[in-house]
Parts: sequence; structure tokens; C-alpha cells
Amino acid sequence: MEQCFHCGNCKQDVLTYYCTARNEFIVKEVTNVLEKSKCNTGWKKGDPEYEMRRRKIRQDRADLRKSVS
Repeated sequence: MEQCFHCGNCKQDVLTYYCTARNEFIVKEVTNVLEKSKCNTGWKKGDPEYEMRRRKIRQDRADLRKSVS
């Protein structure tokens, strides 16, 4: 068995490090995988800010069409 050289590489919070005692790269396995749930925090229909933003975007698009024609 290898003797540890206490280089500190294994103590760092990284997934891959070089072990000088083993003379190889070590890849730690991830055990804690967090799953994100879907987030529905976008614009809601009926929200006054949504309506104002929607109207502004539609107006901007109409203005662009007029300027291109």
C-alpha cells in the first residue's frame, strides 16, 4: 500500500485530483445529485406587467415592419 505524502490534493473540494503517492489521477464519484424541479415563475397572462410588456413588444414589432417596408 502507498504511503501518503500529505500533499493536500485529496483534501481539496474538487472531483478530480492528482495523487502523488499513487502516481495517478483520482476521480471522485458524485453521490449527492440534486434534481431541480420545473420552475413556472415566468410571465402570467392577466398580470398587468405582462400585458404592458406584451403590448410594448407588439408595438415595437409593428414599428419595425413599417420601417422595413
